[in-house]
Parts: sequence; C-alpha cells; structure tokens
Amino acid sequence: MAAEARRGYAKGRAKRGEILDQAMALFGEAGYRGASLRVIATRCGISHPGLLHHFPTKESLLLAVLEHRDEVDGEWLGLGGATGVQRLGGFAALAELNATRRGIVELFCVVSAEATSADHPAHAYFVRRYARSVSDAERAYAQAREEGALRDGVDPALAGAQLIALMDGLQVQWLLSDGATDMAGVLRAHLQAQLTVRL
Repeated sequence: MAAEARRGYAKGRAKRGEILDQAMALFGEAGYRGASLRVIATRCGISHPGLLHHFPTKESLLLAVLEHRDEVDGEWLGLGGATGVQRLGGFAALAELNATRRGIVELFCVVSAEATSADHPAHAYFVRRYARSVSDAERAYAQAREEGALRDGVDPALAGAQLIALMDGLQVQWLLSDGATDMAGVLRAHLQAQLTVRL
C-alpha cells in the first residue's frame, strides 16, 4: 500500500513538472494573457479539470512557473556560499545558461513586461524579484570592494542596478538577434572593467 502511494505521488510530481514545462513554453510563446489552460492541458495529455487538480487557477500556474525558474537557477549557480567576485561571476554564468534556453528567456521578457501593469497577477512577484536581484548584485559589489577587488569610483548601489538592467536589456537583444548577441561575453567585459582582479 505504501509503495503504491509512493508511485502515485511520484507520478503526480512528474505530471506537475510536465505542466510547468509546457506552461513555461506557452507563456513564452503567447504571453500570460494569450496562453490558455486548455491548450496547456492538451499539450500535457490531460483534461482541463485534470490540470486544475494541480493548479486551480491560471495565476497559481504562472507563479509556480516563475518560482520554479528561480529555484532551478539558484540550484544551478550554487550561489548560496559565493561572495564578492565569485558572485558577480555567477551573473555572467547565469547569462551563459540562459543562452541555452530560449523559451525561459522569452517567458521572462514577455511576462515581466506584461507585469508592469499593477493588475497583472505576477506584478507583486516581479516587484519583489527586482528588489531582490538589485539588492543581491549590490551586495556582491560591496563584498568585492571589501575583498579589495573593486575599482575606485564604482558605487555598489549604482553598479547593482546597472548590472540587472544590462542583463535584462541583453536578453531582449539576444532574442531579437536570434541568439547572435553574446550575453555572457558582454556581461563579463562589463564586470571586468569594474574589477581589479580577473573574473
């Protein structure tokens, strides 16, 4: 009985993961407002009520997709213990990873633009995410300064905001150039110009 329950639980987790992957792809293709739960369900080979069993609303699915992306990125980068220069290098490494997953970059660009509207279901999520991202970058610059690795005149608060803006702008350029823009290369050059040590 316990083994059967475990199999059912594993199957449910696998289906939930498939729904997140298909939703991520469709949100990237059509945007949040243009995506349909029925289309996502069809792509996953389940009924609309079957999808609603896992995610009762479109809003809950979108937020799960966005949080899933953040978790995957955090685990991949392993930035928990990194500080200063290492952490700054992690931003360039993230851009390198993003260059291998166009659908996720499209999702982020499309939905973050839509979410500037205060009534968008992901508005609060992106407000928090940007505040956290800029704060993380500012902290990394401040740590680099403590390590003696930051050039004179580089203000951690301004540099943190600039880095996140550069990353987002590069993602749009990369999408529009069909992958020709070297996101990681541009970021590394930008960071290197601010540091007294090699990345």
